[in-house]
Amino acid sequence: MERVTADLAVQLGPLSLKNPILTASGTFGYGLEFTDFVDLACLGGICTKGLSLNPHAGNVPPRICETPAGMLNAIGLQNVGIEAFLTEKLPKLKEIGVTVIANVWGDLEEDYVTVVQALEGAEGLAAVELNISCPNVEKGGMLFGNSPGLTASLVARVRRATRRPLIVKLSPNAPDLVESARAARDAGADVLSLVNTFVGMAIDPETGRPLLSFGTGGLSGPAIKPLAVRMVYQVAKALPGVPLMGIGGISSLADVLEFLAAGATAVQIGTANFRDPGISGRLVRELETSCRERGVTPSSITGRALR
Repeated sequence: MERVTADLAVQLGPLSLKNPILTASGTFGYGLEFTDFVDLACLGGICTKGLSLNPHAGNVPPRICETPAGMLNAIGLQNVGIEAFLTEKLPKLKEIGVTVIANVWGDLEEDYVTVVQALEGAEGLAAVELNISCPNVEKGGMLFGNSPGLTASLVARVRRATRRPLIVKLSPNAPDLVESARAARDAGADVLSLVNTFVGMAIDPETGRPLLSFGTGGLSGPAIKPLAVRMVYQVAKALPGVPLMGIGGISSLADVLEFLAAGATAVQIGTANFRDPGISGRLVRELETSCRERGVTPSSITGRALR
């Protein structure tokens, strides 16, 4: 008997994705590092490491430590730079049929615009995701995401610089997440992804010194999932119709379904990639089985908690 396959396709604003399972920036390299574990073409998409105009070394070690039900990182947006990405990474990803979303960052508005303009002519790029929410850099990053005014100004400038679908990655550390989300939407964002990591800290009880060289770090993993689900629900309820990608502690099919019910059209898998590098592909298969058995699609169950 021919196997019946569930339709997992979702429409995320202007983006047509084969399924709602993507990988989160900073946790999946440039995708190529995971080809031994995952068929990248089967994923809804991958979000690259945050790209800057020039190569960036990030923060000095130590810059990762485990915490109960999660981890703290202060990598500091280490990346190869836009030129190396365009010449060495993107062509290989295009060749194997990956849906690629370029995550970009900068210290100043002009930095973001310059990187986005450099990507504009690239082939094989589905969308751009603005990282305005990284807590592990001295300038840029979260400074933009914590102010609705700065968010609006940056998003508007980038919107004018690109014809590609524009995703804005929001910070859970913002004083008012809904206002930040509204500012991004009104300034031209097509999709919002939320949330990035929470600012946290760990101290060595013997030395009394921070375990990370940067001092603080971004908390991720299962510990933040209830908070992230609440924030997705909160934004979905306040801004109905805005396409959302949920991020935060997803490590099982149940987690995926929870974020979809909260109002996310798609999700990004982050910290779980470190523990199980094949988890994103497995979740696609598990979601397909679940939807087929229940006679539903991801789109039909999105926002169930809001109804």
